[in-house]
Amino acid sequence: MEQQSLFEISINEPLASRMRPTKLSEFVGQTHLIGENKILRRIIESDHVSSMIFWGPPGVGKTTLARIIASETKSEFITFSAVTSGIKEIKKVMEDAENNKKMGIKTIVFVDEIHRFNKAQQDAFLPFVEKGSIVLIGATTENPSFEINNALLSRCRVFVLKELSSEDILILLKRAIHDERGFRDEKIDISEEDLKIIADFANGDARVALTTFDMIITNAEVSDDGTLRVDQEIIEECLMKKPLLYDKNGEEHYNIISALHKSMRNSDPDAAVYWLARMLEAGEDPLYIARRIARFASEDIGLADTNALNVAINVYHACHFIGMPECNVHLAEAVIYMSLAPKSNACDVAYQLASSDARKMLAEPVPLVIRNAPTKLMKELNYGKGYQFAHDNKDKLTTMECLPPTLIGKSYYHPGTQGNEIRFKQRLEQIKAWKERHKNHSCE
Repeated sequence: MEQQSLFEISINEPLASRMRPTKLSEFVGQTHLIGENKILRRIIESDHVSSMIFWGPPGVGKTTLARIIASETKSEFITFSAVTSGIKEIKKVMEDAENNKKMGIKTIVFVDEIHRFNKAQQDAFLPFVEKGSIVLIGATTENPSFEINNALLSRCRVFVLKELSSEDILILLKRAIHDERGFRDEKIDISEEDLKIIADFANGDARVALTTFDMIITNAEVSDDGTLRVDQEIIEECLMKKPLLYDKNGEEHYNIISALHKSMRNSDPDAAVYWLARMLEAGEDPLYIARRIARFASEDIGLADTNALNVAINVYHACHFIGMPECNVHLAEAVIYMSLAPKSNACDVAYQLASSDARKMLAEPVPLVIRNAPTKLMKELNYGKGYQFAHDNKDKLTTMECLPPTLIGKSYYHPGTQGNEIRFKQRLEQIKAWKERHKNHSCE
């Protein structure tokens, strides 16, 4: 837990901390929320702040915005850490907040990474949020629908913060050069193009941008006149490998596997290979990807190309005994194959339709005609009576009904018109036509 005065700036602090905006007019980005006449700006300016959750990627200003809200609304500002704060600490601060309320002082409690608080810790805030003793502002990089207790989430408004654009970050870098909290007292020689390189490198994260810029200026060459000159060599040394936005256990994991799946479904091999590379380069388990491809082969291709599942299973085994990095080419082959294959979701649709009926009719008995009769008693009970053996018929077809009586006439599989399914569609139509012709006659 931390309780402090707002905006204490020290020259020994990292540049990202020194350059933290102190008022709404300095805040960069999130114009969909705090632009002129936008919802969050109106809430702040009217001083009608209620409990809220800021959901967004790292470095987009969640903490900064919470501090600005506290400053603009003249509130006591308290921060909590999920790592160091227990139930006891939470209750102590809540008592102080209730005393503040009696004296007309608002208390904003900011909980960074609120998704790391366990259920008991989250529940400890609940009664004080309900009573209005505190305004809770939680920040999370994870989807709050999955990570925050429903009771607490229902009492908070969720605002989605977007990653910053390169243009937003460029504004911050230029401000750092000219602001007294940054390098105003230094002579800095850096081109606009080099600033753009740093902005692009940051991948929407202002903290990464300012920390990187601080490192670059620290390592810049000092000219005879005291100018700090930044060249390409220094930038390349400080940037090194760009970090990839990917959390194998977080929401972005599911976002990117979804992007791969939808790219293959959209028959876009270039996008599919790109999203595959994003996962592999970030350290994803190749077997996880191979399993997802195997699912795709049946869900989105199915009988339109019966070889798709063979490819998927073969690639899974190749990944299993070869491993990374060599198996990357096998996975690339698979996603390109799946992207270019004819598409049909008829198998998936058939199962979903059948499962809906199955769940509603779990007690529906199996028709006697298709039950086995291994014992005398079962035969006496008419198990298997009237069963028609398809192989005994010259067309290998019978008119026997295999569905329960209440479902007779139901149709689940509706083949498409792509690839092999044209052939399966024709075959199904032939079968149905034969049964229609023979339904009133005994099989020969």
